[in-house]
Amino acid sequence: MLNFKLSELMHSDIAIKNNINNMADLNSLDNMLNLIFYCLQPIRNLIKKPIIITSGFRCKKVNELIKGALNSQHLVGEAADFKIKGMKPAEIIKIIKNSNIEFDQLINEYNSWVHISYKKGKNRKQILSLG
Repeated sequence: MLNFKLSELMHSDIAIKNNINNMADLNSLDNMLNLIFYCLQPIRNLIKKPIIITSGFRCKKVNELIKGALNSQHLVGEAADFKIKGMKPAEIIKIIKNSNIEFDQLINEYNSWVHISYKKGKNRKQILSLG
């Protein structure tokens, strides 16, 4: 059973506020399905708590408005930022690191959320911390 919907990964308060269509193209939709299947759902199954997606796919305009990286994996549906209620980002990352979950990057962003990305066939298993 999957606990995620593509709509969760495309939801953007910034897009809504600015009347921007944040709909992903087919390639990005495929990437989001991989992200759900290989990362998000396995994390949900492992931790057994709901995952709150705070940012997923971002069209170019939304990414510009939030001052995201020009080469952000969010632009192609390969990344999501999330939180898990009652858990700190460092704790979540430690659990993922010690599992067999495949990922490209895991980033503790400002001790506020976890960024995870998945790139089919090209995962670096890179763990970083910002802020």
